[in-house]
Amino acid sequence: MSCLLECCCDGLEAAREAWAGGADRIELCRELDTGGLTPFREVIAEAVREAEGRPVNVLVRPREGDFVYSGEEIRRMIEDIAFCREAGANAVVVGALTASGQIDMDAMGRLLEAAAGMHVTFHRAFDECSDPSACLEDIISLGCDRLLSSGHEKDAFVGRMRLADMVRQAEGRITVMPGCGINPGNILEIKTVSGAVEFHSSSKGESGRTDRETVKKLKEAI
Repeated sequence: MSCLLECCCDGLEAAREAWAGGADRIELCRELDTGGLTPFREVIAEAVREAEGRPVNVLVRPREGDFVYSGEEIRRMIEDIAFCREAGANAVVVGALTASGQIDMDAMGRLLEAAAGMHVTFHRAFDECSDPSACLEDIISLGCDRLLSSGHEKDAFVGRMRLADMVRQAEGRITVMPGCGINPGNILEIKTVSGAVEFHSSSKGESGRTDRETVKKLKEAI
């Protein structure tokens, strides 16, 4: 089975490098040093235009910090999701937890309703949940298309065995996509152990930025 590489891009320049290197899909965000935030709307619109039909997924996260959101923050996220749909984005990337570390099913239900007709990825908020197995079932029940995770560890290489467990548990009901710390030197091992078929990487080169040659090497490795 062929594998897919999604590149995490913190702006238009990174997106251009990702496409030039052969990325299959991008996840657009800003401020990666905080874990990523919702991109500015003009950047979303331009990134979708430049993609020329290739899939652009957009992170919808209103602030840094935890993933326990107020009603006002959820309303802002719903507005951002509506803009992403209007702009022609392929998917939104979202996640919300309760204070006790469970999936916030009410908040997520509202976000998925707003995203009707789009794909939805549940992001690495999952890696802060209290019960990975139960929370995976909750995310599946919501109807999310994929789950981005490091396997509840500091990075996907360390979490590759847990990721394998998650892929087995999912049984094709959701795509489990390893992400965090994936590079050309470890992606094949993560693929082999986890059994995953989609991978998420910022694809940074020596400059510390998304780099087309790094994207090419990641693609070649899988």
